[in-house]
Amino acid sequence: MAKKNILVVEDNHAILDVITLILESEAFNVAGLHNGNNFLNHVQEFSPDVVIMDIMLPDIDGRLLLKELKETASTKDIPVLMISARYHANNYALDGVSADDFMAKPFNIDELMDKIYALLKD
Repeated sequence: MAKKNILVVEDNHAILDVITLILESEAFNVAGLHNGNNFLNHVQEFSPDVVIMDIMLPDIDGRLLLKELKETASTKDIPVLMISARYHANNYALDGVSADDFMAKPFNIDELMDKIYALLKD
């Protein structure tokens, strides 16, 4: 079975490092971004099977990136797991566009993996 690609967009370097280590230990290919700069270009180059994205990014609201991803024909079917310390599952959508799943920070590693594997099965 081919390794799956996961793109993580998270401005907190420590959290990004932890998520990357966990995912790599589970045999995923991981690419990390610290901001939303050239997000769609990264998505198109890396072809992620799942995107994990923080809502609160230094340069842009992650929900705007989600909207852009879901409104682009070539990327609209990529599942997205939004993560946030400030938002909750009931208020992370924007303009009717919502992620495929949501997880509040701090999160449990087992819960993270369960959500990723569920998104990969869809």
